[in-house]
Amino acid sequence: MSKVIFVTGAGRGLGTDIVREALVAGHQVVATGRRPEQVEKTLGGPQDNLLVTELDITSAQDALAAAQAAVERFGRIDVLINNAGNFVAGYFEEITPDQMRGQIETNLFGPMNVTRAVLPILRKQRDGHIITLSSSAGLIGQEFCVAYAASKFGVEGWMESLRYDVEPYNIRTTVVEPGFFRTELLVDGSTIWPEPTIDDYADRTTATIRAWKSMNGRQGGDPAKLARALLTIAEQKQPPLRFVAGADAIEGVKAKAQELLEQAEASRALGGSLDFDDAGTALPPRP
Repeated sequence: MSKVIFVTGAGRGLGTDIVREALVAGHQVVATGRRPEQVEKTLGGPQDNLLVTELDITSAQDALAAAQAAVERFGRIDVLINNAGNFVAGYFEEITPDQMRGQIETNLFGPMNVTRAVLPILRKQRDGHIITLSSSAGLIGQEFCVAYAASKFGVEGWMESLRYDVEPYNIRTTVVEPGFFRTELLVDGSTIWPEPTIDDYADRTTATIRAWKSMNGRQGGDPAKLARALLTIAEQKQPPLRFVAGADAIEGVKAKAQELLEQAEASRALGGSLDFDDAGTALPPRP
């Protein structure tokens, strides 16, 4: 069944693959980006089932305008795919406060802006699906990724909790944790590389930047296959709450889950006996 699919960050990388695969599958697509002319050129020019519109996800006004344009053109929005984002690399002490705030503004508040604009439409329809791209770094902390991981850990908590807000209105949510895919995340336009400013980190920073850059174009994951997988999930009546994408991500998440279980059990002797002596152990009921 044809759907109206709203995609952020459609001008490059995975976003472009999602739009192309959705059009091939017969869907109507709203492709958004900060430079709509470039987005349309990348996608091969105007098409009957394609609306290209401007959207800087850090702008709530842009998000509202793009959502309204989608409804004016296609009458509804069935699936929102929050894909746009970037990567601020570096060790914590060398990332400025403004860079840290900017990372969270883009990767967390950005999709929040778009979702806030689209949700009233989905609620009115009593139907819809919100798919948000997180990362395996949203579940697993990694060296040189403190800003990116902080933003994606935030995405995880937001999406996991948003589920309960919107379920009563037949709105589904899926958060996606890709591993390493051959997208454009590691190119200079999508990654902000740090300048070595602290001697203790300088050698590690230089070596790590070199290693990360050497991975670009060699990642194992095929973004076109990931795009098709996301469209498969968008067709499901009961889509997964989480979709771990890529064999590397699956193994990493399994290891993290085991580590959490072990840490919880290791905390039992000390952490499990901290209640007041007369307190019960019942958790508050879930509505």
